[in-house]
Amino acid sequence: VEEQRARWERKRSRTARELLETEHKYLEQLDLMVTFFVKILKAKGTLKPAVLENIFGPLESIYSASHVLSLHLERGNLGPGLESFCQNLELYGYYAENLEQADKTLKEQLKKNKSFRRFKKLQETRPQFQGMRLEDLLPLPLQRLHQYKHFLRDLLENTSPGNAEHQNLAKAVKSVSEVSQWVQDITHKRENSFQLLRVQKLLKGRKTQILTPGRWYIREGWLLVVPSKGEELKRRMCFLFSDIFIATKPCHPLHPMNSNKLACQAVYPLHQCVVDKVFGHTQSQGGLLSLSFPHQTLLLMSSDQQDINDWYRSLTAAVR
Repeated sequence: VEEQRARWERKRSRTARELLETEHKYLEQLDLMVTFFVKILKAKGTLKPAVLENIFGPLESIYSASHVLSLHLERGNLGPGLESFCQNLELYGYYAENLEQADKTLKEQLKKNKSFRRFKKLQETRPQFQGMRLEDLLPLPLQRLHQYKHFLRDLLENTSPGNAEHQNLAKAVKSVSEVSQWVQDITHKRENSFQLLRVQKLLKGRKTQILTPGRWYIREGWLLVVPSKGEELKRRMCFLFSDIFIATKPCHPLHPMNSNKLACQAVYPLHQCVVDKVFGHTQSQGGLLSLSFPHQTLLLMSSDQQDINDWYRSLTAAVR
């Protein structure tokens, strides 16, 4: 038991030291943004307050919370440090929600605001930046949130339940995990919106509406559609979403407007679909899937075994 306790203590001390060292490094990077951008831009009035807020969100508050945490860690007050830090964790969620807007506003300002463009370039050439740009620094709080989760879990695992700090650590792990999940959901939604928009732009015309609330993009790829009347196989670019399956074909390469677009051939709603593997169970070359709908059956084929298995899994999960 004594040996186990000593082992725990060693691991715990090492993690606490690593947390403090990386916190210092993180603070330095936040300081670059706050000192050389936020504060100077406020003083100079190069950007309107609303634009500044759009780019940096609650960055100054995140910096203050981190500064307080590092002071507690330096004094070895892990419990009180985490308690005060957890009260400010929501800031990371708000920061994540704002990040897309921040990116958009930053690009807009660089395009149309000459004095800001010059100012940014000048600040980034300072030796403290070590070649980093503002675009590299802005996502750092979300990367740090991910690191907090791992550090705090390690600390909790190596703290005996009898230790006074165990309860504070358990609370902190719960809080960080909840905010991490919030941030992850925001990221997923953002990626999904990007994919839906991308597919919408790929399709010729506006007849097929891809951008629908609640729809999730799952996958895409080339598959062979087997016609019912013994005609030759048709190669189709297929898209799978949470509620529909779409088969498309490329527009004519010489078309003046749509040479790089896809024409939608059919949209299949998944709510009444039954998916079966016709062949492809063995280590044969590729396989054949059957998608049965109330009024028709769609046969999909691929010569790649792995590919057809992946499609089968994705389709089955989507239908379920």
